[in-house]
Amino acid sequence: MARIVLIALFFAAVSGSVRADPIGPMRFIGGVELPQGMTVDGARVGGLSGLDYDAVNDRFLAISDDRSDVAPARFYTLRLRFADERLSGVDVLSATTLLQADRSPYPNSKQGGEVPDPESIRIDPENHGRLWWTSEGDRARGLAPFVRQIDRGGHQQFAMPLPGMFEMHPNGEKGPRNNLAFEALSFAVDGRTLWVGMEGSLHEDGPLATPEAGTVSRFSHYARDGRLLGQFAYPVDPIPGRPGGGKAADNGVSEVLALDERRLLVLERAAIQDDAGAFRNDIRLYEADLEGAGDVAPLPSLKDAAYVSMSKRLVANLGALMNGARIDNIEGMSWGPRLANGNRTLIFVSDDNFNKTQVTQILAFELLP
Repeated sequence: MARIVLIALFFAAVSGSVRADPIGPMRFIGGVELPQGMTVDGARVGGLSGLDYDAVNDRFLAISDDRSDVAPARFYTLRLRFADERLSGVDVLSATTLLQADRSPYPNSKQGGEVPDPESIRIDPENHGRLWWTSEGDRARGLAPFVRQIDRGGHQQFAMPLPGMFEMHPNGEKGPRNNLAFEALSFAVDGRTLWVGMEGSLHEDGPLATPEAGTVSRFSHYARDGRLLGQFAYPVDPIPGRPGGGKAADNGVSEVLALDERRLLVLERAAIQDDAGAFRNDIRLYEADLEGAGDVAPLPSLKDAAYVSMSKRLVANLGALMNGARIDNIEGMSWGPRLANGNRTLIFVSDDNFNKTQVTQILAFELLP
């Protein structure tokens, strides 16, 4: 078992406050695959791209990135069961439809209108009855990514105003790339502000990651009213492998969690297609540090600009910790409950893309003392 040094996070169950202390290694304690095609409340379960732990009710919320094509855009409520310090089961309890400001469900691409692409969800630490979620938008339709607050019934409460740099431009190389926008969301440790991370680079900031070179993602720090408090460049790894002839590969940021006032835990997810068309996934955790990094918000382009990016340190390669067990398209990350032995857990969920060759996978790791 590889010895990985992590940062311990001790959460106040209701407020979500955090203090960081050094702890020991990280250990895989079980995975569960949900049945293909399962439904709850009439909605197919799949596309799980964001995850957050409701410590008050001992439940998890998982958002689907279904663009209302399989069922109306939604999030699910899950219960994770542990036995003998291992993840033993997962129950999908309900599905809740995400609603627009007029209280109607979000449309799909055939219906037109504001088609969502949900990617991340977080429980508001200052108001447990409120949730925040992100959408990546749709470049072809000129739909910008967004961050919105809802209540537990899915009703919209607030739409965060965002800088013009995140407007979608269907024509020309400007703004966010399609399906590479607001992938990551985390409250700061004090619960008063939010971090929003891009999956990949803006067009103006340079090319996407390749096997030869990485890319840069903007991490934005917002006040609750949408005021931009700062923006920092996160260096994304090169793609860790080469695709087969004429096949696809990518690497980008899937999720973030705030560790303390200057550090973020960052999940990078790579997918590499082989000659036969099958994908393998490479999932890595990094500790990103703002110390010394410059605010890049004033820079309209990072491609040829002089700036200091965030530094980062590899925390864990999840596949290596799983001793060869299959790991799928991990996109959601959340802190979980404390085990009976007192140790904390870190939970991940995969997006199966509603693809029969993939799985909805929930993975649990224990943080050892």
